[in-house]
Amino acid sequence: MERIECQWCKAQNEANRTSCATCGAPLDQKNLVTDSGWTEAPRLRDMTEFHFSNSTCQIEGEIVPVAELALAEGDSVFFEHHVMLWKEPQVPMSALNTGGGMKRMLGGMPHIISVAHGPGRIAFSRDATGEVVVLPLHPSMEIDVREHGFLAGTHSLSYSFVRIKGLANVLHGGEGMYMDRFVTANEPGLLLLHGYGNVFQRTLGSGEKILIEPGGFLYKDSSVTMNTVQQNVKTSMMRHGMYLAEMVGPGRVGIQSMYVHAGTTE
Repeated sequence: MERIECQWCKAQNEANRTSCATCGAPLDQKNLVTDSGWTEAPRLRDMTEFHFSNSTCQIEGEIVPVAELALAEGDSVFFEHHVMLWKEPQVPMSALNTGGGMKRMLGGMPHIISVAHGPGRIAFSRDATGEVVVLPLHPSMEIDVREHGFLAGTHSLSYSFVRIKGLANVLHGGEGMYMDRFVTANEPGLLLLHGYGNVFQRTLGSGEKILIEPGGFLYKDSSVTMNTVQQNVKTSMMRHGMYLAEMVGPGRVGIQSMYVHAGTTE
């Protein structure tokens, strides 16, 4: 039987499908790639539906997109509690023990990660314009996401967080920049992100470097190392220090075209 490969997530699809059953990306359009190698994240069509485990996800709207999940019995998702838009009354809730305590509080990270259990429907959205980015994760994958960047993760993902020192002066002061880390074990998982503005992805080769304005960083494979570098810019008799995030491959790096401080939206 003829199959169509999704250009975004590489999943195999039946030939008669117009959108990927795994990530929702359009199958009848080619990826848009800039001259410098950035791939534009697929803009999902309104009401696009795709599947994970025994559950489904539907993306609704385009300006402030909503991810509506129909959770099957035995499936669950975790999320920052303020991104929940609505849920059916019968969907039970619990909390995920994130650890970190005072470190999370000082870093501006959420104290509570909520968990919704199937069966039933629940929907998520961020209070900002942008797009939902769907990242299917194969077994034995790790991905890092900027703080307050994820909408929901499936039950097959393990969750932790890591700190990137040296970016405190770049973003908003405090203890530096924190990232959420998501890891798959022996089964695939699905990660839903919200990107402010438009989202672009680039795959770096081994040892390949790129400098990113830290506010534009959205996600990276854990194989990509992230360092802080200072770019000195001479203005007349003075020097101005510009702090940038240096990404070193191999692996994927995702950026967003607009940065909104978490404190202004939550």
